[in-house]
Amino acid sequence: MKVVVLGISGRTGSRLRHELLQRGHQVTGIARDVSDVPGQDGLSLENADVGDVERLVPLLTGHDAVISSTRFVGSDAASLIGAVKAAGVPRLLVVGGAGSLEVAPGVALIDTPEFPAAYKAEAGAGRDFLNVLRGEQALDWTFLSPSALFEPGQRSGRFRLGTDSLLVDAAGNSSISMEDFAIALIDELERPQHSRQRFTVGY
Repeated sequence: MKVVVLGISGRTGSRLRHELLQRGHQVTGIARDVSDVPGQDGLSLENADVGDVERLVPLLTGHDAVISSTRFVGSDAASLIGAVKAAGVPRLLVVGGAGSLEVAPGVALIDTPEFPAAYKAEAGAGRDFLNVLRGEQALDWTFLSPSALFEPGQRSGRFRLGTDSLLVDAAGNSSISMEDFAIALIDELERPQHSRQRFTVGY
C-alpha cells in the first residue's frame, strides 16, 4: 500500500515507519521538519504542517491510507478529516491516547484523581479528537489507543486487543511498547477489523 505517516519524525512515527517499510509498504513521511529522518528505500519525505490543508491535500492524494501520529494539542480533527477526504484517501488511522479509555463504566482514565495534571491537556484534546471522528460517517477511520504506559521498548508481537476499556495485566500494570503498538496499528491497516471504531492494545 501507499501510506502517509503524519508526524514521521516523532517517537511513535519512527516505529510506524519501520514497521511499514519492513512489510514492504510505500511510505510518504510528513512532519514540520524531516531533516533528521533517515532516508530509506520505499520512503519519501516532505516538510509540511498538518494544519496547512492547502499544502497537505496534494501530498496526501494518491495514497491508500493516512496514519496520523501527531500531538492532539494544536491539532484540528475536522481540518484533518477534510484534507483526507479532499485528497480522495479512503482511510484514516489515528495514534490515539489512553486518557479517554474507561477504567470503570462511564469513568475515563483522564477523569480519575490519579491522572497526571501534566498530561491532561493532551489527553483532553485526544478525547475531543475521538469525539469528532465518532461523528464522521463518510470516511473510514480507526483510532488506536495505547495503554497507560506508552514508551519505546521491545518488539515482541505478543499483546492483547480491547475496545473502550483500559487494558490492565494481572499485576495491575497497563503498558504497551511503541514497537508493539506499531504492529497492532499496521495489522489493522492490512486487515481492517475496527472500521469507524476505537480500539486499544496492551499487555
